[in-house]
Amino acid sequence: MSPARDFEWQDRYEAVIGLEVHTHLATESKLFSPAPVRYGDAPNHAVHPIDLALPGVLPMLNDRVIDLAIRFGLAVRGEVNPRSIFARKNYFYPDLPKGYQISQFEDPVIIGGSVQIALEGSEPRTIHLTRAHLEEDAGKSIHDPALAGSDASLVDLNRAGVPLLEIVSEPEMHSSEEAGAYLRALRSILRYIGVSHGDMEKGQFRCDANVSLRRIGTQQLGTRTECKNVNSFANVEAAIDAECVRQAEVLDDGGDVVQATMAFDPATGRTRVLRLKENSDDYRYFPDPDLVPLVIAAERIEAVRRKMPELPDEKHARFQADFALSAHDAGILTGSRELGDFFEAVVVACEAMGTDAATRAKAVSNWVLRDLLRILKERDLELEDAPIEPQALASLICLVDAGRLTVKSAQQIFPDLVCEGGDPVQMMTAQGLEAVSDSGVIEDAVARVIEANPDAVASFREGDQKSINFLMGQVMKRTQGKANPGQVRELLIQKLS
Repeated sequence: MSPARDFEWQDRYEAVIGLEVHTHLATESKLFSPAPVRYGDAPNHAVHPIDLALPGVLPMLNDRVIDLAIRFGLAVRGEVNPRSIFARKNYFYPDLPKGYQISQFEDPVIIGGSVQIALEGSEPRTIHLTRAHLEEDAGKSIHDPALAGSDASLVDLNRAGVPLLEIVSEPEMHSSEEAGAYLRALRSILRYIGVSHGDMEKGQFRCDANVSLRRIGTQQLGTRTECKNVNSFANVEAAIDAECVRQAEVLDDGGDVVQATMAFDPATGRTRVLRLKENSDDYRYFPDPDLVPLVIAAERIEAVRRKMPELPDEKHARFQADFALSAHDAGILTGSRELGDFFEAVVVACEAMGTDAATRAKAVSNWVLRDLLRILKERDLELEDAPIEPQALASLICLVDAGRLTVKSAQQIFPDLVCEGGDPVQMMTAQGLEAVSDSGVIEDAVARVIEANPDAVASFREGDQKSINFLMGQVMKRTQGKANPGQVRELLIQKLS
């Protein structure tokens, strides 16, 4: 258990949490330059004179980011601002070549909106958004001697100028669990609508957590601190818990929390002060004279609206209604757009092969949740990179339903089907796994098992129903697992009765 969890403060204080999420937009080039957006390039190989702020260069707005911002605003039911302003945020740091960051301040591109969250055992909650605005990312300072080749700090500007959408929530969360649920829901929306890939390992989805405590029963907000650039769900939750503990200790000792930027150390599970927190006045925002206001016509908003995909909460509700899935199963299946689309494609393929979609959905859900996700995890594969086709899984399920393949044999085939692709019928034939359907062969196996196991037979006739499972196992062993289990059970009960 982390130090944050050991110290109890919830009986005295209420946490008030707001999150600022910086997500890279899914573009091929940067926000204001034609330099490519690539990950893994050698340092300073994806840069342009505009990114380097060389004399005489001017920013050129990437038009695609406008549609992506509109798409996000519509998804969270926010207001797309018809006129927003790019501003200069002035601060000095080695990874910021211009000495300022182009961002939006007083007039952001998206105003308001909300995200729905649900914690197990609790009613769903709505977390409101303050705003979402466009800005360019900064470069990256490298302090690791193994990467830098010395004790010096070096700068990689490949990331400088990558388009960001900063999404600011209202301070409406009151626990690290709620913050984690919000981040997962927000990331799911961004990925569903194609606004961001949201790959946290690549720094495409980063979070600053604003945390304060107030005495239970009071409404006045406490002094907040900001835990900066936390890049995993688990670390965000741990950082919030740790900062709540730190602030509670300060308040218990009669001290005052000082507004500051904090760093979280996962190794110790504690936060520490990086620097005293700046206010917006310190950044000396003013409209960028090199960029005209961003004007978005109503026609453009409607054009984007017409192309919007189904959102995660909509798909979750539809899966429960159309396929009679539990909230838990529907939640996992709609956790990613790729998984939800794959599941639905398998159900449709099963229906096309002559089975009813509603009755097949549970079987498809079982194969996807029980087997597919396990194999993908074991093989370190993403679904979109796996060769399996929805029609192949549908064919496998139909072979089991038709009695041509036992579940055990199907599970033997499935890993190769996921990782290498192929036709289940051909794989079944090539491996000699087709189920035994000859009633004479099965009857003979049943008769031999009954004869060889008189104790189990007697036990069954005396009322021990478990004995039938042992006898079934012996029959399946004799038929090398190829007999239809239902047919075997029926024959055994018939003979023994």
